[in-house]
Amino acid sequence: MKQFKLGLVPKLIIAIIVGILIGQFMPLWFCKTVVTLSTIFSSFLKFVIPLMILAYVTMGIADLSQGAGKLLIITVLLAYTSTLFAGSMSFFVSSTLFPHFMSPDALEKIQSTADVSVGTYFSISLPAVIDTLSAVVLAFILGLCLSNLRGKTVGTSLYNGMKDFSAIIDAVLHTAIIPLLPLYICGTFVDLTYSGKTFTILGILWKVFIIVIAMHLVYLVIEFAIAGSIAHKNPMKLMQNQISGYTTAIGTQSSAATIPVNLECAKADGICSQIRNFVVPLCANIHMCGSMITITACATAVCLMNDLPISIMTVIPFIMTLGVAMVASPGAPGGSIMTALPFLYMVFGTTAGDPNGPICALMVALYITQDSFGTACNVSGDNAIGVVVDQIYRKVIMKGQVVADD
Repeated sequence: MKQFKLGLVPKLIIAIIVGILIGQFMPLWFCKTVVTLSTIFSSFLKFVIPLMILAYVTMGIADLSQGAGKLLIITVLLAYTSTLFAGSMSFFVSSTLFPHFMSPDALEKIQSTADVSVGTYFSISLPAVIDTLSAVVLAFILGLCLSNLRGKTVGTSLYNGMKDFSAIIDAVLHTAIIPLLPLYICGTFVDLTYSGKTFTILGILWKVFIIVIAMHLVYLVIEFAIAGSIAHKNPMKLMQNQISGYTTAIGTQSSAATIPVNLECAKADGICSQIRNFVVPLCANIHMCGSMITITACATAVCLMNDLPISIMTVIPFIMTLGVAMVASPGAPGGSIMTALPFLYMVFGTTAGDPNGPICALMVALYITQDSFGTACNVSGDNAIGVVVDQIYRKVIMKGQVVADD
């Protein structure tokens, strides 16, 4: 008889449900215990993420036999274009629909729960040996140099060392990170539920919430439809393969933290190892379509609630600037909105756009309530880009040569 094994997606769904139940019905000491364990794991995860990016992006680029530089440029351009288009779409939809049901006191009620948190008994400080952006840049340098110089002007010692390092990180991910992700997600929902955020969000801004999530899903359908048509793959199958990555991102609220699971999704999509190992970690830091949809929608909502003028002429420069500023934004929940704060004056004006002012505080509160779904859209779109880049690599760079998928 085959041994029954619960898949990752059911585990993540169970973790979310258990987290809500614990936060709703269990005493504070029990909630604090769960959140403390989740926070300790979060510190370990943040320590591993830059190492993961360094290992996977370096080897992904180094293993590209041809066109490494071209593929990097193509990937960056696709990610930036996607982010700009997502933000523009979000503004047009939000400015059309939100005025019909916005409530002036909605954000004030949301703000009342913004600073409420379960807290932890203790925390462990575990600084990363290298920050995320530095890891991305170093991986670019090492990967491109190894791809172009290995076997010509330099030997293979560094390549073999990085290959072994990548194998070590891979072992850490599959033996420690992925098995403990449900605990991390459970702790997140315990905190949200006990502090009252979960039901406050649904009770007050459910219409805004639903429209933003609908925009995420519609945008993903568009991305995967385009990717499927380019690569001659079934878009529905591609989206089905993405379920575990989408669910993980909802729980972790971090694109970087979802990289291990998203790599498995990319493998299921048939993206070869060379492409997925650099596209997925890279796009986790530069492709922010979901976050841009959420930030633009929240900015529109805040302007409508406070009678602040907003138009496409003010939004487009904001989106273009933020598309660059959010590159390698912190991998923690709310990292994108923290990065956006210094640029909100472009939409709200110099007075209302003070990062420490009440308008920006309301903006942060509204964004945080929907951050997890924006992150899920980000990481899912990463694999749509991966499918396109993989097709370009196979048909244009390799010109039809056989490419191993593993």
